[in-house]
Amino acid sequence: MTISTIKELLDAEVLCSEDSLSRHVYSACGCDLMSDVLAYVKDQGVLLTGLVNPQVIRTALMMDILAIVFVRSKMPTEEMLELANENGIAILSTDKRLYEACGILYSNGLVGNKVKS
Repeated sequence: MTISTIKELLDAEVLCSEDSLSRHVYSACGCDLMSDVLAYVKDQGVLLTGLVNPQVIRTALMMDILAIVFVRSKMPTEEMLELANENGIAILSTDKRLYEACGILYSNGLVGNKVKS
């Protein structure tokens, strides 16, 4: 699924790296705990979160996440947008709640990562 498709499905606003909208993501993670993102996220993906702090961008960089969607109309700081833009991470914001946004993406074919037991 392209980041552009995610934007459309979630009726999201693109806040930076608009030139990345044609990139493909293969999985999604909805999470506010960056330690869980570090433990479970694989592949090129999109992170959906309501957590707004610079650690979100740094975590995305470490995990090769291509896009971050802030839910509940959360808005990142200018510092966060600059860091994301410098590293080509698309930042979007939607008014949808985390559960709803994840459900929309999942029902349209974007899967999560398998958790090994």
